[in-house]
Amino acid sequence: MEYEEITHKIIGAAYKVFNQLGFRFLESVYQKAMIIESAKYDLKIDTEKRLQVFYDDHVVGDFNADLFVENTVVVELKSQQNIVKGNEVQLVNYLNGSRKEIGLLINFGPSGVEIKRKYRKPVLES
Repeated sequence: MEYEEITHKIIGAAYKVFNQLGFRFLESVYQKAMIIESAKYDLKIDTEKRLQVFYDDHVVGDFNADLFVENTVVVELKSQQNIVKGNEVQLVNYLNGSRKEIGLLINFGPSGVEIKRKYRKPVLES
């Protein structure tokens, strides 16, 4: 499955979850609902997936992704007023450190679902 198809399904699931639950639940509630809804799209999802962080070719740490979909897309879930720049920077750092190519930041906010698609920044050669 291509990135575009996977992210399209994840986004569709997020809108269905929001339409049913609305705003003001903990991220863990949205996480569980996303798992249920994503199963309807036949997406393989790992929750709190531990992903390794690399420096050069050495593992220097790890982090837990809220959702890791199809062994490809890192999904970070939020339930706050708005997505802030720090949320976006954190996701890009996760992508860079784990060497994953694409991530979605999904906020279940008061005015609806807010989604940011982020890509790993290319490392410039010296």
